[in-house]
Amino acid sequence: MAVLAGVFLLKNWLNPPVEVQLATASLTSPSQANAVLTASGYVVARRKAAVASKGTGRLVFLGVEEGDKVKKGQIIARLEEADVVAARDRARENLRLAEADLYDAKKNLERTRILLKQNAIAQVELDVADARYKRVIATIEAAKHGLKEAEVAVEYTRIIAPFDGTVLKKNADVGEIVAPLAGAASSKAAVVTIADMSSLEVDADVSEANITRVASEQSCEIALDAYPQQRYPGYVTNIVPTADRAKATVLVKIRFKSYDQRVLPEMGAKITFLAPGSSVDGADIKPVLTVPAAAVGTRDSRQVVFQIKDERAIEVPVTTGKKLGSLVEITGGLKEGDKVISKADDQIKAGAKVAVGKSK
Repeated sequence: MAVLAGVFLLKNWLNPPVEVQLATASLTSPSQANAVLTASGYVVARRKAAVASKGTGRLVFLGVEEGDKVKKGQIIARLEEADVVAARDRARENLRLAEADLYDAKKNLERTRILLKQNAIAQVELDVADARYKRVIATIEAAKHGLKEAEVAVEYTRIIAPFDGTVLKKNADVGEIVAPLAGAASSKAAVVTIADMSSLEVDADVSEANITRVASEQSCEIALDAYPQQRYPGYVTNIVPTADRAKATVLVKIRFKSYDQRVLPEMGAKITFLAPGSSVDGADIKPVLTVPAAAVGTRDSRQVVFQIKDERAIEVPVTTGKKLGSLVEITGGLKEGDKVISKADDQIKAGAKVAVGKSK
């Protein structure tokens, strides 16, 4: 037994295992080969509004819930309106009364002119009749403005959608007091928050040191944290001309070229800025399975990668596609998550003894 143990130890000493590193077969976007910079950000709606009322009152009707779609001009909610409706009706009656006075003042002025031509009255009476007629006309104009003011006050009790959009948040419920400035703790300012879901874009913070790599209209690739395997094409629309001194970053706005209903405001996103002149189309944003190019070797005119089983290297034949920078596309032989030896050099052969070393 001692002799066998010695032979075993001598064999291991003369034939030590090859130290290797492992790499994981993972999905990669083909456009990553043209990546010059990555940044993090959030999806935001370019058109977003907290819809409130200019009037103050109790909310008596709310016709939407979160997620509802609204059209421009649609009545979203109503405040109690009994007082302003009464004021509008009073203003309308004041206008009718002034119009009735106008008829009488006009007829009186016409009779006065006839009598003056007949020398039946003095000039002063015509002046009085004319002044009354003009005063009634002015009263009518004031009554019209008063009616308009009362009608506007009624309109202020109706909360209307300013544009086509989707309700993101309901801030008040029926029975609560709504006030323009919401000075009281129990009152609400905005009733609902709506956003135009066709105006979504991404706000990304780019380090000051890397802002020179970003240019207007530069192509980008957007990956949402919620759907990391899905990629969306985009481009830079605006580099905000100021920096955040606390974070040492510059705000960059990226617009989607296309996106689906899964993209929602406030979602986290990763943005990959591509090299100038690069473009992103539908084929570019579909991820492909990749491994490091060095992990693929040629044995007996076959392309292979090596995996580890029982501390031995085993050959796995693969088929490859296009090269993506330091990576190569694998079209057959592996699946996502498979571990392979990261460098298939001449030391790595089928059956070779290997040991996984510490990553550098």
